[in-house]
Amino acid sequence: MTLSPQWLDELRSRITLSTLIGRHVKVQRAGREYKACCPFHNEKTPSFTINDDKGFYHCFGCGAHGDAIRFMTDHQGLGFMDAVKELAAEAGMSVPAPDPRAARQAEARATLHDVCQAAQDWFVAQLGSAAGEEARAYLKNRGLTAETIARFAIGFAPDSRTGIKSALGHLDEELLIEAGLLIKVDDKAPYDRFRGRIMIPIRDPRGRVIAFGGRILGAGEPKYLNSPDTPLFDKGRTLYNLHLAAPASRQSGRVVVVEGYMDVIALAQAGFGECVAPLGTALTEHQIERLWKMVDRPLLCFDGDNAGQKAAMRAATRALPLLKPGLSLGFVSLPGGQDPDDLVRASGPQAFASCLDQATGLLDHLWSHELNAQPLASPETRAGFKARLNAHADTIADGDIKALYRREIGQRFSDLFFAARAPSPARAPQQRGSSGKGWQRRDEPVPPSEELRAFSRQPMSDLIVRGVLIGLIYRPALIARHSETLSEFVTLADRWADLLDALLDASHRPGADGLDPPALMTILQSRGLADAVDRLKSGGKPPFSFCIPAIEPPDQLREARIAEDFAEAIEVMITRPRLEAALQDVTRRFENDMQDGLFLEQQQLRARKEAFDQRLIELTERG
Repeated sequence: MTLSPQWLDELRSRITLSTLIGRHVKVQRAGREYKACCPFHNEKTPSFTINDDKGFYHCFGCGAHGDAIRFMTDHQGLGFMDAVKELAAEAGMSVPAPDPRAARQAEARATLHDVCQAAQDWFVAQLGSAAGEEARAYLKNRGLTAETIARFAIGFAPDSRTGIKSALGHLDEELLIEAGLLIKVDDKAPYDRFRGRIMIPIRDPRGRVIAFGGRILGAGEPKYLNSPDTPLFDKGRTLYNLHLAAPASRQSGRVVVVEGYMDVIALAQAGFGECVAPLGTALTEHQIERLWKMVDRPLLCFDGDNAGQKAAMRAATRALPLLKPGLSLGFVSLPGGQDPDDLVRASGPQAFASCLDQATGLLDHLWSHELNAQPLASPETRAGFKARLNAHADTIADGDIKALYRREIGQRFSDLFFAARAPSPARAPQQRGSSGKGWQRRDEPVPPSEELRAFSRQPMSDLIVRGVLIGLIYRPALIARHSETLSEFVTLADRWADLLDALLDASHRPGADGLDPPALMTILQSRGLADAVDRLKSGGKPPFSFCIPAIEPPDQLREARIAEDFAEAIEVMITRPRLEAALQDVTRRFENDMQDGLFLEQQQLRARKEAFDQRLIELTERG
């Protein structure tokens, strides 16, 4: 079917938008426009405007915006063509006829809808019959009320190979097979797919039955059985309860994804109507994008067991390449490995609400998962931990989000493994000659030179940090080359943190590959950092080779040596504060507990620090 822009414009012009929306909320004239309380979110003061002349609505509270068709899809939950057909009928317009093949497909789908509804009616009738006594007892034991059972149209399939086949015998057997109600194997007679199961209808966004899920009574496998994919049902593109959760999410401002339909039903009964569930598969990319049309941050609440946590991690990794500014996922943890139904029944709805309020972010979930994946007792395993996190970040397609993830990962990694440890509780030093292992001085280090002593007392910000920042301003290409390491240093850069952060942002802008010093300065000035650059340079030129502007045409050999000097300076800049913090920590502990091991650790750290200071002296000599 082809709908031309001209035909769609004619349709919009024939619809009075304020009248259409006025059927759902009270609208009031406000000059040439109308105003109302937004139908997409709860509010007491109207911030929703409707302009009939221009044919659009806009909410200044939640940002909802669109025309008549958009209102029907977003508020009423209709598909695009269904919205167009309803509006066309109201406007007295004929929808362009589809081609014959599409018409036959539409007719077949309509027939399958009728078949599924007929099956649904029969399943509901069976639940209320004598054959459904055990099923009714099971539902009662699960705590489901009669109202909930009716609301979700729960039914029962008797344990018979020919139950629905006989009940719907007036329908074409091929349609029952195509709808997934019968199974046909080779030349054998078709038989019922669902036998001895609680039957739960699966509906499309318009509320029409398109498939079924069956929960077995008693022992047996599989515990849950869904319809196969059919012309109506694609399990990777369908979310259970979407037709009810969509309007509920507009009221609550959230949507919660749980593992199965029994969780959805139990939570709806407890007052959480905004819940949906995937159908026998991990959350797919299409389902994630469908959730983002409802809210910016869907909450994933999978069971606390291993299977549930694996499903949550699969969803996280599938979401990463799709991330866009403002769109993400939240992750809800449940206590003691419980599922949502268990928690609500044991502790009440407020306990589940509290868990939702404490949902963590996508990066937090990745961090926690990889942190607990294996012990991090060695430098190699810690490096592997960081590499896995950065590998996750590298799957993000959006450049800005990827850069921010890598920066946050670097900062967290630095905070975790290089932050100064708290001193040990004070203990009286052990006297020589007393019982136990006494302290003995040995391996006395060689005293450092006077030049090294004087150099080690210089503040970091007075030399190496200023030198690195000036080097970045003169040679912007170095920013991207060392962005990961620089990102880790932002929190240590003290008064230059904003400037370093701006340099990193500039390197990740579109087209940053060709960034030169004048263009970089323009960016820094636009962010109000011109004064910071002036202060940086007013302290005098640090004595490093990379603090001299590049010449034109560039001397390739000279620039290569400068790039090596800069890389070495970066390493020293990052490592020296960590060595200082570690040295201060071990010195405090040694003062309280004079053990041989602490003394040796102190001397080793002091020697490493002096080696780094010597490297800095050599770098200044090259400048």
